[in-house]
Amino acid sequence: MIAMPYTKGPHDLGNHCHSWLLPEGRWGESNTGLVRGSGESLLIDTLYDLPHTAEMLSAYAPLLRGQPIRTLVNTHSDGDHWFGNQLVAGPGVEIVATQAAAELMTEASVDELVSMSGREDRVGEFIREVGGHFDHAGIVATPPTRTFTGELSLDVGGREVRLIQVGPAHTPGDLVVHVPDANLVYTGDILFIGGAPLVWAGPISRCIAACDLILDLELVAIVPGHGPLTDKNGVSRVRDYLDFVSAEAVKRFEQGLSVEDAVASIDMSRFADMSEQGRIAANVLNVYDQLDPRRPRENRLQQFGRIADFELHAAAAASEASH
Repeated sequence: MIAMPYTKGPHDLGNHCHSWLLPEGRWGESNTGLVRGSGESLLIDTLYDLPHTAEMLSAYAPLLRGQPIRTLVNTHSDGDHWFGNQLVAGPGVEIVATQAAAELMTEASVDELVSMSGREDRVGEFIREVGGHFDHAGIVATPPTRTFTGELSLDVGGREVRLIQVGPAHTPGDLVVHVPDANLVYTGDILFIGGAPLVWAGPISRCIAACDLILDLELVAIVPGHGPLTDKNGVSRVRDYLDFVSAEAVKRFEQGLSVEDAVASIDMSRFADMSEQGRIAANVLNVYDQLDPRRPRENRLQQFGRIADFELHAAAAASEASH
């Protein structure tokens, strides 16, 4: 594995590949990638707001002299991976995502997510707490200009870059970016390193399969959607979490427990080192939804509500225990 400090800014991964890391890798704090070829470059993802995206592009600028960005790949439809697209878009720039992701990358989705932070309820409070340092002013939805399903091979100045659809998994339209000649993969939010995995869409089995795909590749570096660079041990740790939560949720579903009781009864101590523990509320819900297709599917606002409730209750319990 390439040893790399987990510091904000661009990092040289070798073979004309780079990553932009945004510590601490928590909500909204995502990573991007850059692959340079002869006379052109490919950017992987933009950031959650325009100021952060502009800062990232400015840092990459010295690397782009004579090799301008001609392709932007969005790994999925969550805003922290595409809300800055407008700062890259323009004549001669192709924006690529899966068809399933593109269907969700709309002005309405921008408005919906931005409006959540203004809510006067537990969801608004939670979102302001975890993402209040982002400025969503001025965002204009800038969706893909090219979509695909399955796999797509791109030529980036004489270099092959493989886009592999692995969604529905974290979201309906996830992809991973594989650079074969550099033995490198950019995973989007299939991987959260340091934080708990999150399955909005699922099923969890698809997230596990995506981890297996990554584990089967010959790699020297793995760039997650959030968190520091990792190796296959990091991938296996995410896979273990997903497998454990899935198995425990299935047991409780079969016992007739509610989602809330299932979440409360699962002992997650072996994964206590992961931040964002509240994501288990969405992950268990996802397992229940897959086991009982008759259950009404909850929207993103409702899922955030479950996570917020877990975090608020956990904080209250910790406060009480400390007194």
